[in-house]
Amino acid sequence: MNNSPAGAVVGLVMGSDSDWPVMEAAALALEEFGIPYEADVVSAHRMPEDMVEYGRAAAGRGLKVIIAGAGGAAHLPGMLASLTPLPVIGVPVPLKHLDGMDSLLSIVQMPAGIPVATVSVGGARNAGLLAVRILASGDSPRAKELSGKLTEFAEGLRQTALGKGARLRERAGTRAGSEGGA
Repeated sequence: MNNSPAGAVVGLVMGSDSDWPVMEAAALALEEFGIPYEADVVSAHRMPEDMVEYGRAAAGRGLKVIIAGAGGAAHLPGMLASLTPLPVIGVPVPLKHLDGMDSLLSIVQMPAGIPVATVSVGGARNAGLLAVRILASGDSPRAKELSGKLTEFAEGLRQTALGKGARLRERAGTRAGSEGGA
């Protein structure tokens, strides 16, 4: 089960390999920022003892954040959060029935004292970006480097939005002008 690459600081786990098409977006976000991670199947229901071992050993193996994706009952994020002092980010994975709302509610409704950060249904990319933000907090050189990359990333988002606005104004203005508008 432990396929941890050297230096992995984020654990990216899911209840089944069928969750990978959703969870891969978190991996891509981590790769975009040069964050080493491990990815594995850790099922809360099919392999509970392995899940307990994973959660208890995560910090000792050097992980700093866990991203856990699960569908249906979605117990994995909460169970891991109960076993580790690390921040856990839950990703509700949409399934055929209920479109992931069951997963979302399961992850969001954690008992007091067991916090799990939760992103939108299928929001694995934001989970990866949140992990980057967590790693960017602090005063270490690596945290400062990540903070700078996040600032550049935010500026890229801004420039994209500005470009979309300019194109929309151009299209809308062209149409309004052709209709003999005000």
